[in-house]
Amino acid sequence: MDTHTIYLLATFVIGLIFGSFLNVCISRLPRRESVASPRSRCPNCNHTIRWYDNIPLLSWVLLRARCRDCKQSISWRYPLVELATGLWFAAIASHCLTLLALNPNIHSLEWHTHLALIGIGATALGFLLIGLIVMDWQTNLLPNAFTLWGIFIGFILVCVHAAFLAPTEDQVILSNNHVQLTSVGSVVDTGNVFLTGPEHLILGRITAICGAALVLLVIRWLYKALRHREGMGLGDVKLLAMIAAFLGFWPSILALFWGSLLASLYAVVLLARGRANSISRLPFGSFLAAGGLIAALYGSRIIDAYAALFR
Repeated sequence: MDTHTIYLLATFVIGLIFGSFLNVCISRLPRRESVASPRSRCPNCNHTIRWYDNIPLLSWVLLRARCRDCKQSISWRYPLVELATGLWFAAIASHCLTLLALNPNIHSLEWHTHLALIGIGATALGFLLIGLIVMDWQTNLLPNAFTLWGIFIGFILVCVHAAFLAPTEDQVILSNNHVQLTSVGSVVDTGNVFLTGPEHLILGRITAICGAALVLLVIRWLYKALRHREGMGLGDVKLLAMIAAFLGFWPSILALFWGSLLASLYAVVLLARGRANSISRLPFGSFLAAGGLIAALYGSRIIDAYAALFR
């Protein structure tokens, strides 16, 4: 077995473990319960789940999707969340290994830090979004423990990235041929005006978070003004801001596009089958989170392809 496969299997197993914990979050956070205690219990008979019955995927298969004590069925949600998280972790590991293989001669601290932050940020974002997809679908809730803390985590990772930028990386220079600044006392500054790389990165991400939230706030306000009822919760606003904290403004807008498209297709199917009407409420946060997963995996390629049309 080659090293690449070993890494992928290892990250897949780690993802399964995180997926098992994510199931705990999904079950407890909407009810405002602690995710640390008590230990996992069967929701039907309230019996504490034994450690060997809590092995991701394997225990569900060996138990034939039934509780060992009360024999009640165990939802498909549990293995699906674990599998999705494991596959997401493996996909991000594969992406990082590909980047490493494409740049074998780069050995700087900044490059390896950037690569590590890509992996950590993408896995954390996927963990949060998979959980929010299920929670909003089941309860129509997007807990602050995921959205607000997600914004904080995404922003902290950007700050760490800024601290490891190379001396001139990401800086913005405005040529003094176009800009002259006159200070008090009529002294003309003839030097370049610029934002350093850390300033550019951090201020740009703050702007992205605020801009993404503002977009949905405006849409929310317009919908209420036209329809005279709430059409979108503040949880969706915080969710889009969280995506922007990890990915930036334009990827978050791409996530909004895909989320709206998926939600519209789902609504059409429901309407065609007579299972919804014009005032039915959809779990838009689930579709927006799915759009965030698409943006995280393919966002840069989609945006670059779109931008190339105008060159």
